[in-house]
Order: sequence, then structure tokens, then C-alpha cells
Amino acid sequence: MKTPGSQSSLHRANLERVVRAVRLAGSLTQAEIARTTGLSAATVSNIVRELKDGGTVEVTPTSAGGRRARSVSLSGDAGIVIGVDFGHTHLRVAVGNLAHQVLAEEAEPLDVDASWVDGFDRAEALVTSLIESIGVSRDKVIGVGLGVPGPIDGESGNLGSTSILPGWAGINPRQELSQRLGVPVYVDNDANLGALGELVWGSGRGVKDLAYIKVASGVGAGLVINGEIYRGPGGTAGEIGHITLDESGPVCRCGNRGCLETFAAARYVLPLLQGSHGPELTMERVVELARGGDPGCRRVITDVGRHVGSGVASLCNLLNPSRVVLGGSLADAGELVLAPIRESVGRYAIPSAARQLSVLTGSLGGRAEVLGALALVLSEMGDSTLLGGFQEPVLLHSVR
Repeated sequence: MKTPGSQSSLHRANLERVVRAVRLAGSLTQAEIARTTGLSAATVSNIVRELKDGGTVEVTPTSAGGRRARSVSLSGDAGIVIGVDFGHTHLRVAVGNLAHQVLAEEAEPLDVDASWVDGFDRAEALVTSLIESIGVSRDKVIGVGLGVPGPIDGESGNLGSTSILPGWAGINPRQELSQRLGVPVYVDNDANLGALGELVWGSGRGVKDLAYIKVASGVGAGLVINGEIYRGPGGTAGEIGHITLDESGPVCRCGNRGCLETFAAARYVLPLLQGSHGPELTMERVVELARGGDPGCRRVITDVGRHVGSGVASLCNLLNPSRVVLGGSLADAGELVLAPIRESVGRYAIPSAARQLSVLTGSLGGRAEVLGALALVLSEMGDSTLLGGFQEPVLLHSVR
């Protein structure tokens, strides 16, 4: 019988520590694994050799600091993960392996008023199509990450009330997709997944505390604290769009007045310009026109930036993040929107917090959420699945 302090239990724990470090990072040198796990270089070398012989990891030559090194990543044959992102007007699906490589990706329009049954039918069909396109067996799928544009109840897993997908309120998206695909499903809202995507693959790499601000049909934030998404006990952390800017302002969909969202979200901003620019105007077109010099569109984007900056300043004062990443359609405006955001932060945030903050646009664009869905699976899946074929060592030896 294994006891908690037995040599075999310690060895298994160290195997899992190494696999987890590599799984979360995508790839690490052996020296980086040692620093991340706290294990000795000799122990890491032995474990990497064992994992390589068992087909769990791949080792490739690389360089670090001008010196030769060995990069360790999970084997491309160890399994695949799937990301599904339901947006305001689209469905996007991506397939990746455990080495953080995206193998296939596709998006298609989704009618916002479509029923949830139709939405999941189309998601299931697109997942099946992409798996077949890369020639991988379906039993290689380890898990699915699912993004939805609304709050997820932390206890029930049900989708909360949302004006973006009103017909979906009250359903359990995790259970629905899991029953269809027969694999574990991990679900989160789109802002949190955007934060994860930028943290792992984009503009958030290398930091542990950041806020991903998504400005689109609504305004939300994904908060990363000490390297992990912070959701709050009810799953509603990051609702920056409902910070009150003006108690006498427009009535918001949440029932309050003057929320940030009523000054920045597309549904409130576009009517300001549709009289002069036509009823078919979109935020993407506003950004395009602003970049081309249109004075009305530039003014509106500047105003939105100032309002978003007020909300970011509040985040700075409360959480003191080191980086804010702007996503959504507004991010393509670049410095046209970043400059007024920084101006408001400088005006309203505590000076020490403002000095430590960098504000930049996301580098993943519309892919941030679906890549975040892949990252969600990679962060939530257990390591035991990857080590199922490993036997405990017969001979006792030091692993510290």
C-alpha cells in the first residue's frame, strides 16, 4: 500500500509537477522546469527522460541565453483539445494539441436570435468537421473549452440573464455540449477567455496580473490575479461595464443609470453616428473611418476611450494590475483609443498604480476568446490522464 510519504507517491507527484508545468506553459527548457517546480536539475533530467520514453513529452534542441538547451513540450500525439466560442454574431471553433499548437480553426456567422438548440447543433457539426479535417480520431479529444457571452453561475453552471443571447438564459451549456460530444467541457464567459487567450498566446505573456477589457456589444473585463482568472463566488467578477459614471445618465440594461456600458458599448455609441453615416453603420466601420480621418468617428472613439479609461482607473485603484489589454472591435483603433484611455488613467488613478500600468491592444484580435477556450482546457484538465500508462518505480531512488 502506498502511503502519502512513500517513495512511489513522491515520484508520481514529481511526474505530475513536471507535466503540469509544461502543460500550462506550452514548452519549457529543463532549467525553466526546475525553477518552476522547485525540483533539482538532476531530478528534472531523469523525469523528462522517463516522460520522453513513455511518449508523453517531446524534447527538441534550442538555446537559452546563448547556451544550448533542450525544450520540453507535451507530445503532439498525447491528445487534442477543442475551443468553442459563441460570440454576438459568430461561432468560432479551434482544435489544438497539448503542445499549444493550433491545428485547425474556423468561424461562421451566427444569428444572435437563433435558438440555443440551433447554436449547439452548429457547434457540434463544426467540431466534427474540424476533427475530420486533421485526420485525428475522436477518441483523442481530451476536453472542450466553451465561451459564452454572459455570466455563468458558479454553483449551477447555468447561463445567467443576458441581452446578447436572451433565448439562452437558464440553460447549462457545459452539460449540453458534454452530452453531445461525450467529453469533459469547461465553460466560462467571453471576457475571461479573452484574458486567458492573451495571457497564454498574446499581449499578456510574461505577466501575472492583468485585466482584459472587451468593448463590443457590451463592456466586460477578464481579471487575472497571480496568473489565474478571478471569477468571484458568483462568477460575475469583472463586470466593469456596470461601474457608474453618471447617476443621471442613460438607463442601462442592468436597471441602473449611467453605467460605463451606456457610454462605450456599440448599442449606445452607434446611434450617435447613424444619423450622419447611415443605419447600417457598425463599430468596425466606425474604427475604419476614424483611422481614415473622419472627424465624427474620431471624436466618438476618443470619448469612448476616455470613459473606458475611467473604468480602468477604478480597476487600478482596486487591483493594481500591471497590464491592461484592450480587446473587441474597438481595439483596432490603436492609439486613437489607447491615448485617451491612458489620459483618463493618469487623471483618475492613484499615481503609483498608474505609473506601473501599461495599456495596449490585444494581439489576437477576434481569436482571443477561442484560443482562451483552448487555454481553459489546458489549465483545468488533470495530469493523471497523461500519466495513466506510467507504472510506479520498482526500485527506490532519490527524486529530490
